[in-house]
Amino acid sequence: MEEGDISQSDVYPVIKPNRELEKLIIFKVYKRRWFILLVLCLLNCSNSMLWLTFAPVADQAAEFMDVSLDQINWLSLVYMVVAIPLSFGATWMLDTLGLRATLVLGSWLNMLGAVLRYIAVLKLIGMDDRFQFPVMMLGQTLCSLAQPLVIFTPTKLTAVWFPDHQRATANMIASMSNPLGLLFANIFSPMIVASTNNLTLLMCVYAIPAILACLLATVGIRSQAPPTPPSASAEMSNSEPFLQGIKLLLRNRAYLILLLCFGSGMAVFTCFSTLLEQVLCIRGYTNDFSGLCGALFIVFGIVGAALLGVYVDKTKQFTEATKVNMSFSALAGTAFAVVSQMRGQKVAVAAAASAFGFFGFSIYPVAMELSVECSFPVGEATSAGLIFISGQIQSVIYIMLLQSLTKRMADSPLSTCSSGGEAALSWRVSMLVMAGIWSVFTCCFVIFFNTKYRRLLAEAQPPQQTDPGSQADAQDQTPGLEGEALKEGEALKEGEALKEGEALKEDALKEDALKDGQRETDPTCGIWTVGLTESGDC
Repeated sequence: MEEGDISQSDVYPVIKPNRELEKLIIFKVYKRRWFILLVLCLLNCSNSMLWLTFAPVADQAAEFMDVSLDQINWLSLVYMVVAIPLSFGATWMLDTLGLRATLVLGSWLNMLGAVLRYIAVLKLIGMDDRFQFPVMMLGQTLCSLAQPLVIFTPTKLTAVWFPDHQRATANMIASMSNPLGLLFANIFSPMIVASTNNLTLLMCVYAIPAILACLLATVGIRSQAPPTPPSASAEMSNSEPFLQGIKLLLRNRAYLILLLCFGSGMAVFTCFSTLLEQVLCIRGYTNDFSGLCGALFIVFGIVGAALLGVYVDKTKQFTEATKVNMSFSALAGTAFAVVSQMRGQKVAVAAAASAFGFFGFSIYPVAMELSVECSFPVGEATSAGLIFISGQIQSVIYIMLLQSLTKRMADSPLSTCSSGGEAALSWRVSMLVMAGIWSVFTCCFVIFFNTKYRRLLAEAQPPQQTDPGSQADAQDQTPGLEGEALKEGEALKEGEALKEGEALKEDALKEDALKDGQRETDPTCGIWTVGLTESGDC
């Protein structure tokens, strides 16, 4: 072959990678993610219903089981006591053993606890009444063991199964199912007990969702993660070992600020839910009105969370949304602390409680997503779990502090509290202190918190190139629709490559003919290499 001749073997088509096509091929989502989200919502709602089953009917429950009110209160407090030490194990399990194992274990603990509670009130023949409350407490303890396994799961589920533009919304749906269960408990417990005057039907009704959630989780959830990741960050999930992740979090300034400030917010909302009836009854407000305020607090919180979740999914303004809502929730909390100490201000009290829920509850799912963004690549359950632990610890401290600041009133003629003189306590100072604490931590968060969205930055990086052999292996190992998607993508690439190669061949032949003619008149003309750069100009 003479110099300058070009054979077909010298023609190498230049294939420019199609980034968008590769992203569609690699990052695929599956419809089953909505089923897993449904199971988690049912499980989360059931667990919170079991948590506060007895709070609205404490007097009737104490009379039915022949125990004191303090013992009935421990049926709820056991959740906080168990959650603090068990939370570390729950975060490790989620980030190490995976989503399916955690959800299945949590659903079985929740179901067994609900069944034991039902057995406790059956008063079976031959069963001593002295064992009734211990069996009830055992069932409630099993349910409390399930709580960390369930409540830490939303951030992990959204990171593993959902694309980046659906994570905040999915997290909102899963997280808000917990207060929805609290709302159901406040509605159904008084309704059922008032109509039947016993706890047997109540325990049976609350056991049904727990059994259904256990069945769906055990049979329906078949894998820890989807066959292919929905986002770039999902590929790097669990990239940090558990203990190493803890060390990274403790050295992360932005995360520590979020841990302390939002943990304080969770504690304030827990105090509000726990003490609402006691705060209002001393000023002459009825239990029905207290229940209405609690329901408004939850309902408006769910509405606010839904709106904020959709907004953040579209704008990715996690920090700005959290700061604005925390500021408005601090104002609403201060307003409630003032108007709740006034008599005959039902509209103002209800409005303050609604605003407190609207701006306060909506922070939770966004703050959980923000904790993952500022701590990536630490495991999602670890970063969200430590914030929950912080909230539980501060809840215990705040409740003890607020109770210690109450003052016994010499006379309370308008009080509607049901426990006589022991409930005649003034909560004025306690409410102002609670509002002050939340305002201080809100100011600290607004002023000092600032972070990069590390997970979004990681997802913005271009996908790594892989050699054709590894792509072929991955295609062979990918079953079903995923394999078909890869084959279609490869077919498109091959078709584009052939077309470009044919065009290059035709151009090369034309250039060869021109250069042959030029060489006769200009022997200094350089040689062209097709598909590469030019070695000289003629």
